[in-house]
This record gives sequence, structure tokens and C-alpha cells, in this order.
Amino acid sequence: MRIGIVGMPNAGKSSLFNALTRGGAEAANYPFTTVEPNVAIVPVPDERLDRVADVVGAAPMVYETIAFHDIAGLIRGAHRGEGLGNQFLANIRETDAIVHVVRAHDDPQVVHPEGRVDPAADLEAVETELLYADLEQAERRLERVSRQAKSHERAAVAEEAWLHEVVEGLRAGRPVRLASSPPGDAPGARAALQPLTSKPVLIVANVGEDHPDALPGAVSEHAARTGALAVAVSARLESELAEMDAEEAAAMREELGIAESGLERVVRAAFDLLRLISFFTANAGSEARAHAVPDGTTAWDAAGEVHTDMQRGFVRAEVVPWDALVEAGGYAGARDRGTLRLEGRDYPVRDGDVITIRFSA
Repeated sequence: MRIGIVGMPNAGKSSLFNALTRGGAEAANYPFTTVEPNVAIVPVPDERLDRVADVVGAAPMVYETIAFHDIAGLIRGAHRGEGLGNQFLANIRETDAIVHVVRAHDDPQVVHPEGRVDPAADLEAVETELLYADLEQAERRLERVSRQAKSHERAAVAEEAWLHEVVEGLRAGRPVRLASSPPGDAPGARAALQPLTSKPVLIVANVGEDHPDALPGAVSEHAARTGALAVAVSARLESELAEMDAEEAAAMREELGIAESGLERVVRAAFDLLRLISFFTANAGSEARAHAVPDGTTAWDAAGEVHTDMQRGFVRAEVVPWDALVEAGGYAGARDRGTLRLEGRDYPVRDGDVITIRFSA
């Protein structure tokens, strides 16, 4: 998973990046500190995998990973190439989802590029630039496809109709993710357009240290209106906690009444955003691994996530929920209890399933 961290200059993007990844990205109080995107690949700890590995005697543990891209700050006019606009937009296109960091604290020592703190206005500024960029691209694509549609080619006619809807929506300020899916006759229309506003968005409100999990109303309202998700994180506090050892940080969070770390909050929201679930593979004497897949993935597709040979020679899947496996003390106990079952290729994988693929070479 590639997640792009975006926002206005000095919104706290690099501070959040450091807190999430301990990647050491430069965080300074002036615009465009980030020119080339900082990238860090971080494991996603999962206590369920830890317990599965322990009960079956598997090692090492291999967690799923997320690649966070800390992208340059955006200013008004980015769609026209102002600031680092062209580079900013190109970097976003390479990601699967967007984490939009918006400043929601009043620290006077941090300069705001427009001289005020207004989360709603900052959200609108960034998203307006993305809408403008998509509108320009969609209008150019529509002009080209309309010429092709004059020949009554079915795919071109279908794509033209969809693009008219997209353009109309963008002109009204609606992101492409709220438009209908491309028709069946033009399945590649979205990929051909590559709209920035079709990417799922997680808004991270960078709040003060005094209320580190309080989501401002303006942010939650904007998220509901635009089809995004939203969480609150104090980037400064999380950066400080990231410098502590695990026990010290846990004690500090307990004292502050913070149930989970910023990383855990962002990762959980990112999984929800991308509609991902996790299944596990684990056997004694070999690795235990987490696999993130889209909700609705079949056992046959899951086999391909493990290894293409398994998918090619798929016979069946042995499936047991992770908690049932742990409660039974291992695979033998799960078989005795009847909680380990055989499933075919069309079985829809469930979050937390432990799967062993049986296949023919």
C-alpha cells in the first residue's frame, strides 16, 4: 500500500511522517521543506499474528507493510504549476490513497502560509486544486473521446457519457470518487483518466497536545460531505512519543488517556479506507505472515497472494479463524473441535482467517 501524505505547507505533514515512520524527514518552519517526497516503508504490527505464530511455533513474523510518501506542501494555483504544483500532482498519482493533513492547532510559533488557522479553508484549498487538475484532464480526455465516439464505437460512446458526468460533477465541486463507476462497455475509462479525486482520502486533523484525539467539527463535516474518513492526531505529541522506548511511550499514552498510537489510528483508518482485510499464513518451523487483501477476496485469489504456484495448482484451502486456532492450541486441536474447515476456490476470505493452501505442483 502506498499512502501519500499531503496538505498545505506547515500543516504538520513531515512531523506526522516522522511520528508514523521514525523516518527522520526534515520538519522545518518554512514552506516547501519537502521537495522530493520522503518515503518510508513501515511494518503494520498485528497482535493477532503474534498470537497465531506463538501457538503454532512459527518464526519469524512478517507483518504487512505500508509505504508512506511525504509529499511537498501545496499552495493555491498548484494546478497551474505554481509552487511545486506539477511535481506535487505527479507524486500523488503514484499513490493508492491520500492522507490529507490539515492544521487544527493554534501554535503561534508555526507560521501559516496564509496567516490564519482555518481547517475548513485549508481543506477546501487543497481539494480545489485537485478538482481543477482533474477537470482540465477530464475536459481534454472528453474532447479526444468525443471524436472517437462519432464513429459509434461502443466503448468510446460509453466512455463519453461517463466523462460528461465526471466533468459536470467536477464543475460542481464533486470529486470523481462520488461519481458512478464507468459503464461495463468502458471498463478502462477510469484508468485512462487517472483522476486524483478518485483516490480514497483520509483526513488527519493535526490537533493540539491538550486534546490529542478530539476531531474538530469542521473536519468531520467536510469528510462526510466529500466521502472521506477523518481522524485526529497530534503530530507533535506523536513525534515526541516516537522518540521514547515502547514502555515509556505506553505509560505516557495511558497517563494522557490515549487508547492507541497515531500510527495505529492512521493504519486502522487506512485499512477501512481501502476496504482491506488481513488473513494469515503460519506453519511450525516456517514464517508467520500477514497478507492485506481487498474485502471480498476469494480463497483462489488469496492463494495467488501467497504464491502464484499455489494459485495455479489450487486444490482447497484449510481455514480457521485466528482466535479459534489460538483457543484450540494449534491446528490439531482446531481439527478436533471442528473449527478448521475445508473451503473451495470461491470461498470469500474473512478478516483474521488463518489459511493453509493445498495445491498440486
